[in-house]
Amino acid sequence: MKVIVIGAGVGGTSAALALQKLGHEVVVYDRMRENRPVGAALSLWSNGVKVLNWLGLGAQVAALGGRMDDMAYYDGHTGDEMCRFSLAPVTAQTGQRPYPVARADLQQLMMDAVGAENIRLGRQLTGVSEADGVVTATFADGSVDTADLLIGADGARSIVRDYVTEPAGIRPERRYSGYVNYNGLVAADPRIGPLEQWTTYVGDGKRCAVMPVAGDRFYFFVDVPGPSGVTEDRMAALEHAFGSWGAPGVRALLDGIDPDESLNRVEIWDIDPFDTWVRGRVAVLGDAAHNTAPDIGQGACSALEDSFALGIVFATSTLGVEDSLKRYERIRTERAGDLVMRARKRAHETHAFDVDATQAWYDGLRREDGTGVIRGIVGNIEGSPVELGASVLG
Repeated sequence: MKVIVIGAGVGGTSAALALQKLGHEVVVYDRMRENRPVGAALSLWSNGVKVLNWLGLGAQVAALGGRMDDMAYYDGHTGDEMCRFSLAPVTAQTGQRPYPVARADLQQLMMDAVGAENIRLGRQLTGVSEADGVVTATFADGSVDTADLLIGADGARSIVRDYVTEPAGIRPERRYSGYVNYNGLVAADPRIGPLEQWTTYVGDGKRCAVMPVAGDRFYFFVDVPGPSGVTEDRMAALEHAFGSWGAPGVRALLDGIDPDESLNRVEIWDIDPFDTWVRGRVAVLGDAAHNTAPDIGQGACSALEDSFALGIVFATSTLGVEDSLKRYERIRTERAGDLVMRARKRAHETHAFDVDATQAWYDGLRREDGTGVIRGIVGNIEGSPVELGASVLG
């Protein structure tokens, strides 16, 4: 087949690679003009890493990943340790070490694997149509392309999703999650936290966290509850939110941020789960299908699961494109929707939208030996089609 993929992010490139593995001709289109992804880094938990291993990128991804051996929570006001434990049980229980990775590095790796000759940048999709078994994509510059199949991995504001859901009378709307995330990369600094640890400072429904990534860097992500649509100086906003905290690690992080080099402000939104992902020979994937808050770190992993499922159904089903896409839809909608709702529930608990629930979480962290947190992390990984498809792969 010839396949058009809209979107060159993690979801789009992984879908392209999965279909290339099967011998299909794939062309990827993206409106960006260069590799400048939104967000500094991402968490690749074991389910996501396994998909990348299956795509043949295991060694390269491991080289990009930070070594994250331990996890710890600290009181943001005092700096006192609330709990600290090893993440080794995650690896032991799932069969794969997780890796935090810089988003631009991972996206470049995957674009290179797809092949520059198969990627068209600077191309904004404006319309999709299908007739007589041929899908047509129309772009803002007036150009068109046709294929046997089109995958919409075009993000939270997906044009392809609108095309897919229109006949069903569904119009998924984005929902503000109630907080703003600031993120970026800083030089790894033991004053912030141990160099091989996921370190999180919490208090007042806010958090400052760092994860190690390759290149002696920390990926930092900072959550501040508040309204959407606010224009503000980013560093001033961080100082206002955290300047009064007494934890030395938080002060070291704020001092290490270069706002001109790496400081993103991202309002966090999600979309209520929906189960219409396919229309004829067109399907959605990644954020276009299940835009989720980052509170359980499964956004990119869920997109990778989509690509795995897509590859498996086209490798094993023989009743045609439409049938295979419906099988992909049945495999993915419930699992992906469940992760969206888990992340939403987690955001509610950790950002003091229910003050008593957040205080109970803080109190629980002071008694935590790692068992409960590990159970939650592994619980998000279990049920992945990567695990269920292990027997298919042999």
